[in-house]
Amino acid sequence: MTSLLATTRIALRALWVNKMRSALTMLGIIIGVGAVIAMLAVGQGASQKISEQVASMGSNLLIVMPGSLTSGGLRMGSGAQMTLSLDDAYAIERECPAVAAVAPMVSGVAQIVYGNQNWSTAIQGTTPGILPARDITLVSGRPFTDQDVRAATKVVMLGQTVVENLFGAHDPVGQIVRIQKVPFTVVGVLEEKGQSLMGHDQDDLAYIPVTTAQKRILGSHFVGSVRSILIKAGSAADMDRAERQITELLKQRHRISPKGELDFTIRNLTQMLQAAEQSTRAMSLLLGAIASVSLLVGGIGIMNIMLVSVTERTREIGIRMAVGAKTWAIRMQFLVEALTLSLSGGVIGIILGVASSEILSRLAGWTTIISPLSVVLAFSFSGFVGVFFGFYPAYKASLLNPIEALRYE
Repeated sequence: MTSLLATTRIALRALWVNKMRSALTMLGIIIGVGAVIAMLAVGQGASQKISEQVASMGSNLLIVMPGSLTSGGLRMGSGAQMTLSLDDAYAIERECPAVAAVAPMVSGVAQIVYGNQNWSTAIQGTTPGILPARDITLVSGRPFTDQDVRAATKVVMLGQTVVENLFGAHDPVGQIVRIQKVPFTVVGVLEEKGQSLMGHDQDDLAYIPVTTAQKRILGSHFVGSVRSILIKAGSAADMDRAERQITELLKQRHRISPKGELDFTIRNLTQMLQAAEQSTRAMSLLLGAIASVSLLVGGIGIMNIMLVSVTERTREIGIRMAVGAKTWAIRMQFLVEALTLSLSGGVIGIILGVASSEILSRLAGWTTIISPLSVVLAFSFSGFVGVFFGFYPAYKASLLNPIEALRYE
């Protein structure tokens, strides 16, 4: 133990004597560790941001859209004709056991006026099923009901962006607003959802009963038709079963033959959002991998400097061997030097990485999350780099012939 401590002291003294060279040698490790931590923090921040946006959309979602049609040899694009109806939505809710919630949708843009304030926003006609389908809760008021849908009542639920622009800090529940000159009573205020994956403000909207939208606000060339049907499956395991049940039911209702062309399409939003999450996770790993190259470069720098150090200190090594230093002691001395350089650089790199992440978060507005695991991995890898790239110089030093080393000038 005494010999090991003495060897360690000799190694640290050698590094202290060459302070500038030691600092420059550590620079590669410092930059590498800092870059790894900062890049992983950016990647994990982006992944969490997408996860929050996924959660804001709702879980286990399917959306049924009108499909493409062929008329007189002319193929029209998806949604060219309104092929879905309110009755289809009610039938899906009634006859598909794997479905938990259904919300038929018609949408448009209109001006909402309150007093001397006005705001243009997305008007979405739907049913009470929109709240469980998209996992929405109300911060105040109540949702409109099935009775409101049947009676085409003039009631509205407002998103946070609309409330802020029309009412400021005042409570809008119970107030009268005008949509397309039609008076509506505000019955509820939706919770804040934030931006969607495409950057769309999910709070800049107003929900009204679908029948009210069709009859009084948006109109419809086809009575009872809807632009889409949003569907929430009972669970993630029910997604495929729900899609099969919906397909079979709509084929029956639309009288489509087994080999006929479907006049609707079903999109699995959960799979699309999961794919976006996986892409972000892969990008995070790629950023970390690119940044880790800096660590390898730093390791090569350590090896080069240690080889130079062995050459410069050949006579010193010969003297130590001549007075009885063991081969393992010489090897340990240079390994301790390499490990000290890499671990010291790792500590400074961690500080630099944390500071860089905070600066990116504040100046660029990016969400950054520093994972303790990424810090531990970066520090551990810096230690591994020190041992790996320091071994060869240490091994070379321990094999020097004492007589030849003493003759070295």
